Amino acid sequence: MIKVTAGADAPERCNQAFTVAAAALASGVPVSLWLTGESSWFALPGRAKEFSLPHAAQLGDLLDAVLAGGRVTLCTQCAARREITVDDVIEGVRIAGAPTFVEEILGEGVQALVY
Repeated sequence: MIKVTAGADAPERCNQAFTVAAAALASGVPVSLWLTGESSWFALPGRAKEFSLPHAAQLGDLLDAVLAGGRVTLCTQCAARREITVDDVIEGVRIAGAPTFVEEILGEGVQALVY
């Protein structure tokens, strides 16, 4: 489980979270990536492709990799505060709240990283 709270406001921390998620998937580890806070915007089409950080993998490619092999969840409250609805998000992104988050992190063998 990787929870990313940073977006364009903290680009290095944001990109690190997506990089770790994609690397974990490439290593065969199941990944659930949670978009919260300012990273919520990356649930919208095209937003990750607009993000740029020198000497880092392209965020859109990393997100595509996680969507292809893992799970991506947008926080319910974070989405509501930004007026993002289920009709707005990229295909494959679900919107879920704290009960789902807690259920996932309490699973056997789950480790949570927060960026």
